[in-house]
Amino acid sequence: MKPGHLLSIVLGLLISVHACQAQEFPARPITLIVPLAPGGSVDIVARIVGQKLTERLGQAVVIENRTGGNMVIAASAVARAAPDGHTLLYSPSGVLAINPTLYKKLPYDALKDFAPVTLVAMYPLVLVVNPGMPVYSLPDLIKLAKEKRGELSYACSVPGTSLHLAAELLAELAGFEWRPIPYKGGAPALNDVVAGHVAVMFADAGGALPQIREGKVRPLGVTGKVRLQSAPDIPPIAETVPGYEAIGWQMVMAPAATPESILTKLHQEIGAVMALPEVQERLAQLGISAAGPHSREELKPFIEAQIARWGGVLRRVGLAGSE
Repeated sequence: MKPGHLLSIVLGLLISVHACQAQEFPARPITLIVPLAPGGSVDIVARIVGQKLTERLGQAVVIENRTGGNMVIAASAVARAAPDGHTLLYSPSGVLAINPTLYKKLPYDALKDFAPVTLVAMYPLVLVVNPGMPVYSLPDLIKLAKEKRGELSYACSVPGTSLHLAAELLAELAGFEWRPIPYKGGAPALNDVVAGHVAVMFADAGGALPQIREGKVRPLGVTGKVRLQSAPDIPPIAETVPGYEAIGWQMVMAPAATPESILTKLHQEIGAVMALPEVQERLAQLGISAAGPHSREELKPFIEAQIARWGGVLRRVGLAGSE
């Protein structure tokens, strides 16, 4: 047999195997691991995606909240999982964009140990205070923080998450210091702000807006450059602190070496879910935007750019290699 004929046969077999994988996938329930506690926007959107994906794929998509280790435990578990598409990571930006600079050493490589599937959502945060605080605007808060000289504390999720760095970025740009009080996730942190145990925090819009509407917390600003469609009366922080912006994002990741056919199918199916009018309406109510159409080839450069951006913030505030 001529070498050219042999090569054609081998290529044909590989194409057939990949096509078969795509057709057979998923062969069993998919586990979508969320590295934060239930109740925050990451968990809420993951469950919306999981429910709709279950309907489209005909296999259950099981949400597993695996907390601890500043999201490292969950990320490491997915990095080590079988690369067959049945174990996925629902990753907030901290896992991929922040931890690589925050940690001296990680048990996973954000660029080498994962195969990006799709960017799901983008969302600003909302700066909120307990209504008992004599603070009614962002300038009020900045004035109070400067007067207290580092005594004011704020609630956040684990160090290095967007909730944490949004606060540190504000302190850096506005010229004051305050102390973080970390929680396992944004939802328990917000509960303590509502209860008055902690005065202030940057919260996911999805969790904060219902509390704002009920008067349980007072909003001071949003971290995006434009106002939220669902809460247009909350001003962007950049109107008071020029240059400020802190946008969170959520991405689905698979273990490296997952077959391209499976990655493509997941990308297409999740994209179809995010394009559903009822899903977009639900996200809008949470102050979240679907990421919009994009190719898988755009995702790695996006992650690289985010690592560079937040790595710069971590270095400026002295948190690089602090964990």
